[in-house]
Amino acid sequence: MRSTEVVIIGSGFGGLAAAKQLAKSKVETVLISATPEHLFQPLLYQVATGVLPAQEIAPSIADVLADKKSIDVVEGYVTALDPERKVITYSTDDGSEQIAYEFLIVAAGASQGYFGHDEWAESTFSLKTRDDAIDLRAHLLDCFEAPLADETAHTFVVVGAGATGVEIAGQIQELGLRYFTDAPATVHLVEGAGDVLPVYGGKLSDFARKTLEKSGIDVMTETVVTDIDGDAVTVRAADGTERVLRARTVVWSAGVKATPLAQVVAEATGCETDRAGRLLINPDLTVGGRADVFAIGDMTSLDRLPGQSPVAMQQGRHAADMIRGATVRGTRFRYLDKGSMAVINRHNAVVDAPFGIKLTGFLGWLTWLGVHLFYLVGFRNRVGAVLSWFRSFAGSARPGFAQVDRSAGRGADAGGPDGTGDRRPLAESAA
Repeated sequence: MRSTEVVIIGSGFGGLAAAKQLAKSKVETVLISATPEHLFQPLLYQVATGVLPAQEIAPSIADVLADKKSIDVVEGYVTALDPERKVITYSTDDGSEQIAYEFLIVAAGASQGYFGHDEWAESTFSLKTRDDAIDLRAHLLDCFEAPLADETAHTFVVVGAGATGVEIAGQIQELGLRYFTDAPATVHLVEGAGDVLPVYGGKLSDFARKTLEKSGIDVMTETVVTDIDGDAVTVRAADGTERVLRARTVVWSAGVKATPLAQVVAEATGCETDRAGRLLINPDLTVGGRADVFAIGDMTSLDRLPGQSPVAMQQGRHAADMIRGATVRGTRFRYLDKGSMAVINRHNAVVDAPFGIKLTGFLGWLTWLGVHLFYLVGFRNRVGAVLSWFRSFAGSARPGFAQVDRSAGRGADAGGPDGTGDRRPLAESAA
């Protein structure tokens, strides 16, 4: 059986940050990932709406960590944890494997939550994986190319007005206004809280709502989904009034729950979980009574921290620093809030920065561009993203749609490096 000093499970922002930090001290590390790519999840909505080709937000993990000689990347799914023996069991294409560790960092992320209605997953689209975005992209193309008389095909419901919901709703509306100009979209944005982007509040939420409504989006706050049956989405307002929205597309971004691995870790270590299945970790990011097992990111709950990439990255570095001796073991994790941001539509974004700085509109959008370019992994990805953003936002092209392989079925990806993505007449597209 193979052994190593540290095993990291997960290749998201937290896992990658931990791996890079451990590499500073050349700590022998094995990173186990379910996919060969590192997914820049905040930009999935841009893949789904054709702004970016899929490969621009999914660089190879092996390439990203190529210069970190102390890190080995393994593709597989973790199925079991034995904390007493300090052994991980994982499944690969070649069968089941085991690896022994001295320290373990679990950073497996979260999946979509449906508030007790898991059956709605079959009728809705989520945006958690690369395949999710590719499926939605192909579906949106089908809907916009459907006959104009098919109103349900040209009607879209987005559930949840957090950052993902606002961003995907804004971009679907943009498709109707600037790309499929002969097939405009009717977009409904449904939110249970009192306003869009509720974690921002005040000026930023007000600006976001007004901008969305000005673009033509029907914003319904203090409204919840009560049923989804085929093309019929039933919603109920705070006053009890019910309304049925007929739409072929429902994008669900209203909740999250921990991945199944969280339960495996909880049962193995005695760690408690919250209602969403997230691990209730200790202040130093350890799990249960184990000083050698850390859990970070969206699969955990600590101090009501938001499920955002900056939190996961800082947690990953903190756990790694304790392992490599740069920070005293048992040190409480303290999150440094560097702000948050969300795009509303072309040239409009909101930014909640430190020191009370709040940006809206074009200045907020420029700030969003700069920050996301900085965090995109790899030189090639930055260059590709800039070119695609220029063509999509300065012009009206959608490079990502050129990747849709219509002959291979729903959601297929042609996998080409790029494409013109220019708008084609509906008749020609359907031919």
